[in-house]
Amino acid sequence: MSKLHLVFGGRVADPQGVEFLDPANLDVVGIFPDYKSAETAWRSAAQRTVDDATMKYVVVHLHRLLQPEN
Repeated sequence: MSKLHLVFGGRVADPQGVEFLDPANLDVVGIFPDYKSAETAWRSAAQRTVDDATMKYVVVHLHRLLQPEN
């Protein structure tokens, strides 16, 4: 099984948390086949909004949700 990763971001209530204020308008960057490509996409997206402290991008390990034992 591929180790799929999702990269998305949006405005958060607290920059140190992950409570997204408007989930309907999240910026879904994409789903990637490995962590390295997901990290590259995450860095690119995060860099575009580096001056906005309320914008946050994250990498979610989809493979861990699909098969928690791995």
